[in-house]
Amino acid sequence: MASGVNRYYSLNEYLQAEFGCKVYKIALQGGMTCPNRDGTLGRGGCLFCSKGGAGEFAAPVAPIDSQIETAIKKVQAKCPSGKYIAYFQNFTNTYAPVERLRQLFTDAICHPDVAVLSVATRPDCLPNDVLDLLWELNRIKPVWVELGLQTVHKKTADFIRRGYDLDVYDKAVQALKARGIKVITHMILGLPNETAEEMIATARYIGESGAWGVKLQLLHVLKDSDLYPLYEQGKVPVLSMEEYIRILGECIKVLPKELVIHRLTGDGDKKTLIAPLWSGDKKRVLQDIKESFEREDVWQGADL
Repeated sequence: MASGVNRYYSLNEYLQAEFGCKVYKIALQGGMTCPNRDGTLGRGGCLFCSKGGAGEFAAPVAPIDSQIETAIKKVQAKCPSGKYIAYFQNFTNTYAPVERLRQLFTDAICHPDVAVLSVATRPDCLPNDVLDLLWELNRIKPVWVELGLQTVHKKTADFIRRGYDLDVYDKAVQALKARGIKVITHMILGLPNETAEEMIATARYIGESGAWGVKLQLLHVLKDSDLYPLYEQGKVPVLSMEEYIRILGECIKVLPKELVIHRLTGDGDKKTLIAPLWSGDKKRVLQDIKESFEREDVWQGADL
């Protein structure tokens, strides 16, 4: 932040210290779906989720080596040197037979330019054989698992159709930690009918849960999500940028200083983004966050 002072522990700071170079994330597709879409738990997915399952920026489905090479070439056209995080992003990336996961993840983690394997999934999709596979891979290179918690409040979780209870998240975190795997928890600010105090309570819970990192993001209304009709009907308000930054700062203050902040905001696919439109200008949002944190003297862990 200002004058070289870091007001929060950023992912870039961690990666530079760990690997000594710039590390870029490349989004990959494993061709999976989600139990909240295939009828196991539901058909429509979480209320806010797009039809692409948050994979709008991922490469098209292809052999993993091919996806990685294509993504690296795009990065190298702008930044010729560095390492890469192989990120299985969209839908639920442990929702497949373990033999298939072994092939996909091994192909990714064994690529010479990949430094980290990161797998986005649901905490209710981590059976023991998958946990053991992740432990095996973690002995080759670091493995991170990203869990879509979003909120700790049951009324909100039910409304957004998350499909699992809070204790499922807790058990998943502990099972992953027991295997030495770093956990990154996703949280959405501005979920329907949540107060600022409830959002801060979710952040505090994540900080105490054993997670190693957190991704903070505002609620997006995307055209191809089930949230969109409710927004059109005036049933789902969205945060202004000022509201978001204020609540974000309060959340940062209740997160432990050692927790790695992987994301402070998010930018939905502009082709389908309905609201809030201010989020489409990510550079401006990040600059306003920086200025607000300096002005309000926000420090990670200040309220612990």
